[in-house]
Amino acid sequence: METPGLVVHGEAAPFSTALRSLLNNPQYSDVCFVVGQERQEVFAHRCLLACRCNFFQRLLGPKLGSGMPSPVVLSTVPAEAFLAVLEFLYTNSVRLHRHSVLEVLTAAIEYGLEELRELCLEFVVKVLDVELVCEALQVAVTFGLGPLQERCIAFIEAHSQEALRTRGFLELSAPALLSLLRSDKLRVDEAELVLAARSWARVGAVEQIVEAWKCHALRRGDAARGAPCRRRRGTLPREHHCFLDLPFK
Repeated sequence: METPGLVVHGEAAPFSTALRSLLNNPQYSDVCFVVGQERQEVFAHRCLLACRCNFFQRLLGPKLGSGMPSPVVLSTVPAEAFLAVLEFLYTNSVRLHRHSVLEVLTAAIEYGLEELRELCLEFVVKVLDVELVCEALQVAVTFGLGPLQERCIAFIEAHSQEALRTRGFLELSAPALLSLLRSDKLRVDEAELVLAARSWARVGAVEQIVEAWKCHALRRGDAARGAPCRRRRGTLPREHHCFLDLPFK
């Protein structure tokens, strides 16, 4: 009876280097993505993406046909984050950066890449600081990442005054802000907290007005053939009203 064969492994580094050379390389590629608001072209290989990720298996299925299909537009993911995702799919490793890790994390969640998601979460915890923490809290609330949400709130509790002055705090969604305000461990007096909440509400109102004005301008131009803007110009979102009305004690 023949004995089962023995699996032996070659060196991993040359293999990874060879695959890395294919990353965003037009040579031999058979799919092109147009990614991000900057509409950057990124070249890839369908068979590799499909075997590594169910999202791309569905996206790049037989409907695209043979040969080089039309570019696949992925406008919501920034180019840098998308290239990091491809780097992981090609080499099973990724170089993460503080300024873009939350975008990579978001893409990993949306594409169902659990291992990459965990790598991003570990990295976020290591580099968490005052400037990043509110953005990380927003991602945690959006995607239901309980442990990350708890870590972010604990960090803000320890650095309350600094965190409340960041742009990230002003850009929190209402659910994310409420999750923070439920804490009774914030190291800031009530008057300062009220001022921060009011600033948050006013910034949100200004952003809504800007977006509404853009929609108004679109309706007046050739682009008005698209979907109409749903929010009346200058209307403050309902969830912001309670923060503008907060009393001082």
